[in-house]
Amino acid sequence: MALLPHQIRVVAEKRELDERLQRLVAFMGTATFAELPEAERARMTRQRDVMTELSAVLGDRIDAFSA
Repeated sequence: MALLPHQIRVVAEKRELDERLQRLVAFMGTATFAELPEAERARMTRQRDVMTELSAVLGDRIDAFSA
C-alpha cells in the first residue's frame, strides 16, 4: 500500500524526531551533561520524556495507516 503525502510526512517526522532523541539521550550520558546545572538537566530530561511520548504517538499514527 502506497502512503499518501501526509502519511509520508508523518513517517519523516518520526524518523527525524527519533534521530534527535537518540542524540539527546547520548548527550545525557556524557560528563558535559553531568556538569550542567540541575535545573538545566531537569529541563533536558523533561524534553527527552516529551520527545519519547511524541515518538510513541507518531508510531501509533503510522501503525494506523495500515489498519
